Amino acid sequence: MKIFKSIFNYLITRYTKVQLLIMLVIIFFAFFISDSNIFARFGYDAKIMELNSQIDYYREKTEQDKEKLKLLESDKDQIEKFARENYLLKKDDEDVFVVE
Repeated sequence: MKIFKSIFNYLITRYTKVQLLIMLVIIFFAFFISDSNIFARFGYDAKIMELNSQIDYYREKTEQDKEKLKLLESDKDQIEKFARENYLLKKDDEDVFVVE
């Protein structure tokens, strides 16, 4: 409590009451009322963290897809397997039964 009194006394002797009031109004406006207030800042930080995690997810997904594409480009049997599983393609003399 003594520290607050000494800080308060220093501010009162250094600045006039009008100057202190103006500084407090500016600080209040900057932290709570303006477009970039403290609450919006916390929201922006949370959004940035969420977007960074999405970036990491999609980078990992891209790497997996690149590996899968390399495998499909290099092996004809893999292309046939992929087409049969995903697009239900078949040979002319085959019948396909989809079981779900």
